[in-house]
Amino acid sequence: MFELSKKIFTSILLILALLIMIQCSNKTGSLLSYGAFVNGEQTTFKLYAPKADKVFLVLFDNYEDQTGEELIMKKNAKGEWLLSTEKANYGSLYGYRLEGNYLGNDPEVIIADPYSLASVTQNTDRHVAKTLIIDTSYEWGNDKWINIDPRDLIIYEMHIRDMTAHSSSGSKSPGTYLGLVNPRQKGGITHLKEMGVNAVQLLPAQDFANIEVPFKDEDASIYNDWNPYARNHWGYMTTFFFAPETYYSSSGTKNLGEWNGKDGRAVQEFKDMVKALHNEGIAVILDVVYNHVSNYDYHPLKYIDREMYFRLQEDGSFISKSGCGNDTQSEHPAMKKLILESVKYWMTEYHIDGFRFDLGNLIDSDTRKRIIGELRRINPHVIILAEPWGDGYDPSGFSKMGWASFNDHFRDGLKGSVFNIHEKGFLFGEWRENNNHEFLKRIILGSRKKFGGQYLNAAHSVNYLECHDGHTLGDRLRITGNFIEENEVIKDKIAHSKVSGKLLDMNKLGALFLFTCQGIVFMHEGQEWARSKVIANKGTPDNRIGQIDHNSYEKDNETNWINWREKVLNEELVSYYKGLIKIRKNYPEFSYSEPEDYEFMDLGEKTAVAYGLNNYIFVAMNGDYEDPLKLNLPLGYWHVLADSKSVDLKGRQTLSKSVSLPPTSGIILVRSGNLKNS
Repeated sequence: MFELSKKIFTSILLILALLIMIQCSNKTGSLLSYGAFVNGEQTTFKLYAPKADKVFLVLFDNYEDQTGEELIMKKNAKGEWLLSTEKANYGSLYGYRLEGNYLGNDPEVIIADPYSLASVTQNTDRHVAKTLIIDTSYEWGNDKWINIDPRDLIIYEMHIRDMTAHSSSGSKSPGTYLGLVNPRQKGGITHLKEMGVNAVQLLPAQDFANIEVPFKDEDASIYNDWNPYARNHWGYMTTFFFAPETYYSSSGTKNLGEWNGKDGRAVQEFKDMVKALHNEGIAVILDVVYNHVSNYDYHPLKYIDREMYFRLQEDGSFISKSGCGNDTQSEHPAMKKLILESVKYWMTEYHIDGFRFDLGNLIDSDTRKRIIGELRRINPHVIILAEPWGDGYDPSGFSKMGWASFNDHFRDGLKGSVFNIHEKGFLFGEWRENNNHEFLKRIILGSRKKFGGQYLNAAHSVNYLECHDGHTLGDRLRITGNFIEENEVIKDKIAHSKVSGKLLDMNKLGALFLFTCQGIVFMHEGQEWARSKVIANKGTPDNRIGQIDHNSYEKDNETNWINWREKVLNEELVSYYKGLIKIRKNYPEFSYSEPEDYEFMDLGEKTAVAYGLNNYIFVAMNGDYEDPLKLNLPLGYWHVLADSKSVDLKGRQTLSKSVSLPPTSGIILVRSGNLKNS
């Protein structure tokens, strides 16, 4: 009776959440406290700037205009500035000019609305912007959130542009929202469907400052001697927290001085992308950056009130615990409100299924609690992930709040510390630092705190071997395994990209480990063919051209763009990944088992692990670089689902009594009579 009532209650919650989604999607700005609100012939503007003495609404005739018609706004007792006028409506461009004696004010700078729903931005390091008033209504039809139990998540992290920008993708609109979901192509959504992933994590797609100061320009606002490309490709410098990045629209341009977002089509096309992914059962997770902003753009928060929105030193300079400068002050009510309204807006207006919070520990504890509490009231199944690093790093703190976070113990234990390219982990046949058999057991069980891990339950552990940061898994194995030198110049990228022999074995073993552990599965674009990032020669003064790149954040070129010919070169590894994804889906034991369901074998001093699961699944992984692993099997006949060569869901090969695993290999067996969905 209790279970039935629980199901009915859950169903009611889901229906209410869907109604909220539909209602909010049909009411532009319904969740927002500030911005431009169109009501018939009249538009009301609302801005929070309590320290300003005067605020002028500036209406522009053209996106290139430097000045416009100024209308004085009125201030209420809450510090809000308001104005209603018939001079602006859908299609109008506007900004604000503030006057007052407070830190950050510059009455000569016209800023865009921090609550811009659509932005028109110029390709300069100042990211000059105007706000475009846009009708955000959209015909979603029956679209709704993709609700997936966290333990079933198989997340594919990707960069919207990189997935189709290369000519090999065959996309009709390369490098765009629409290009990503073009059917019948080699890249984009076609590949996602082929792999069988059920969620994508998009690198930042909120409007960001994508142009940095010119390289070694003595007259620039900041002397740039570190970025010869003068670009921020990955997007970790958000400017407008409510607007999609316009560069990824079908009219986007990267030409310096030109303008993006002139017609606001990014809003519609972003929704088209989400809807298309949802139609294939793929959830959309948005990587969001609320902890810092760009150093040099005309970010509106810096001009409205630095003391309100940013953490500052005593002398008024910015604190930079993020390492990026301009750390925001989430504990201030105004910034807290902006963050909460932003994530709720993306959930309801864009049907986003979840969020990955960049440097989540730099968001204060109360705001983090509010985020998960308020988002779950909208959608109880919302996906909340944290990059847990930052001041006072403690993944268990996120777990106590119900947040999942990225498991660096998992990553480093298998391949070695991300900060030391020469350190070796299990995939190289070695133990890292204090790692041992108990460590392997712990991460297989989901890194639960009860067994010395970081998480209250396995659903909070994001297990991964590669993400956008650092070397790709393939490159880390190449360098640390001495297949190439760290700074070697690659002369033939295609030949270099082909994996075979020991390097192939290591990639397969890493994949098998990843897909058989309790927790959330996470992989990065191209990991399935051991993608290598080689710095492309684009005529840029980069002294590392031809070498492997471990931090390609600034390169909007073939260094990052996915070359789909490399996938074909490594079809064996790609097929291995696809097979492991199917095994994980077919055998929920790899997602839902408890520690008592496991029986680990005593392997003595071997760099290996072997266990039985629920008495009918057997997994063994031999990390030893040279010696085979010989094991006695439990009684009965066992079908081979995966071994060092391939994945076979039909289990056509059978074993009994014993098995010998080659060096650097793994095996998944299922007891005869227990094959599923074969």
